[in-house]
Amino acid sequence: MSEPEFSARGVRIDRWPRSLTRAGEVRIEDGRLALLTSYGSEIDSAPVSKVRAGRPWFARADEAVATVNGTRYRLTLHGDDHGGGGGEAAEESGRFLAALRRAAGRR
Repeated sequence: MSEPEFSARGVRIDRWPRSLTRAGEVRIEDGRLALLTSYGSEIDSAPVSKVRAGRPWFARADEAVATVNGTRYRLTLHGDDHGGGGGEAAEESGRFLAALRRAAGRR
């Protein structure tokens, strides 16, 4: 098994209007994006070429929105500070979006 291109743990994953997990995992591996619970159960997954993701203007710096299989998820990537959107959290969400673009072949 290869090393994941991106992996973040402790991610809050929401599907409007409710939270699915407060300590989940987002993983990009072998051309697929997977959203996992804290126990490792799959919430949703899709090939990265079929995933739309971004950071809306109204979102905090540590948040990203991803549409996977037609379902919108709000991802709160805390980084190491676990605060309300500090520099490391913004860097983590930026790393996620960049890794997704790279994996899909979009620069």
